[in-house]
Formats: sequence, C-alpha cells, structure tokens
Amino acid sequence: MGFHLVGFSDIPHWNGTILALFIFSYILTLLGNLLIILLIVVDSLNMPMYKLLFNLSLLDVSFTSVTVPKMLTGLLVAQSRISFSSCFIQLYFFHFLGSAECFLLSIMGYDRYVAICHPLRYTQIMSNATCIKLASSCWLMGSFYSSIHTIMTANLSYCSSREVNHFFCDMPPLLKLSCTDTKTNMIVILGLGGLAASASFLLTILSYIFILSSILMIRSTGGRQKTFSTCASHLAVVTIFYGTIIFMYLRPQSSYSLEHDKMISVFYNVITPMLNPLIYCLRNKDVMRGARRLWKNLA
Repeated sequence: MGFHLVGFSDIPHWNGTILALFIFSYILTLLGNLLIILLIVVDSLNMPMYKLLFNLSLLDVSFTSVTVPKMLTGLLVAQSRISFSSCFIQLYFFHFLGSAECFLLSIMGYDRYVAICHPLRYTQIMSNATCIKLASSCWLMGSFYSSIHTIMTANLSYCSSREVNHFFCDMPPLLKLSCTDTKTNMIVILGLGGLAASASFLLTILSYIFILSSILMIRSTGGRQKTFSTCASHLAVVTIFYGTIIFMYLRPQSSYSLEHDKMISVFYNVITPMLNPLIYCLRNKDVMRGARRLWKNLA
C-alpha cells in the first residue's frame, strides 16, 4: 500500500515545457554546487567561510536530489506511485536537509559577524575545530527535528484516498489525507518549526544588526561598500530561503492552499538550490579565481 503523487497532472499540456525547465535547472544545480565543492577541496580554500560554504553546497545537492528526480518521473508518467516507506523516507530527508540548511545559514551569518566585527580574532574564534563543531551541530539538529515530524506523521491513520496533491511527500498534503485528528501535528509543526526557524532567523538578524552598525562606523564610502560586499551573497541567500520557508510553514492551517503551496515548493526545491552557487560564485573573488585556475589546468 502506497501513495500516488498527483504532481502537475492537472496541467498536462504544460508537462513537456515544465519537464525541460526542471531538467535544465536540476543539471545547473548539480553542476554549480559540485563545482563549488570541487574548488574548495582542490584549490584549498581553507577559510572558515569556505568550510561552511562547502556544507551549504553539499546540503543543496542532497536537498534537491531528494525531491526533483521523483518529480521528473511524475512528469513523464503523469501520476507517480510511491511506497509507504519511501514516502516517509523522502519526508524525513526533505525536512532533515532543509532544517539543517536553515541552521547552517544562521551559522554563516555569525561567521560574517565575526569576520567584520572582530577581524583580528576571526581565525581564533572561527577555528577549524569550531567550524567542524558548528557544521556538525546543524546536521544533528536537522536530523532530530525531522525525526520528530516524520514519526508523528507516519503514525497517523490514512483514509482510502491515497492521492497526495503534491510532487513529493510533505507534511501538509499528507495531513490532509489523514482520518485522525491532526491538531497535535499542526501544533508541533507551528511550535517546533516556528522555534527552529525563529531562533535561526533571530541569530541571523542579530548578526546583521551588529554588522550594519560596524559598517556605518566606517567613514569612507568605498570602505563601507567593500565591507558590505563580503556579506551580500549570504544576505541574498538568507532572504530567498527564509522568505519561502516562512510563507510555507508558519501560517495557520486554514490559510493553506495545496495548489499554491505546490507552486511555491518548486521555488525552494528547484530554483533556490540553483541560485545559491550562482550568487556565491559571481560575488566571490576567491571562488572566481579558483574557477579560472581550474579551467586553465583542465585546458
């Protein structure tokens, strides 16, 4: 007994176009993030920010690979079947990797705060051991957070209808199919999810408040612009990531629209992991120099 993922079967005349766009985006996501991982490893970019960027790229590759291949299969066969166990494995890894990225982005904000506000102590505060501990804590907290939601959702009773109105197994469409009361699940989603997202977002906001205050103390306009450019990439990624997460999961149940949420899910499943390497590569001189050196060596 399993589920049927409805996907985009309600707009079959667009399936060919959507399939081509998603395949193109997925390839760009893999190439972009794998390129960053390769550059950091091969070019020996040892600064703490690059160790964190390595983890971000690894998370993006894994995160998009949890849902996109199954979505592409669904576009080919109109309605994709997924077993009960596979559905909840997908649910677990989706929230595990997504929440780990949420925590990691707040750590990257803290890293930018230390680099700008305490530059002379940067290597001491953000040592290799500290970076490993911080990155590991993001993966561990993501696993813990996802385990709670997955276990609670898997233990629900499901009605005769097994059509999941989504292109992957996520909590809101699965809760819609349950025959049992899901109020506890919604409380946990809003409570635990809100706590995790709010804490991460608050840490990021506090980091940027201190960063902004330090930037405003710089007298020269050129100095302010140069300092701000070091955190502009992270700020852009944070804005995109938290904007979609807040809209998707931190709303009352009455305001959920599965059709609208399905379209928004495309953004953070397909578009955001593709944009992240582009944002960091184009705005990071070390990464661009490393890419040019790698290209010359290959040529």
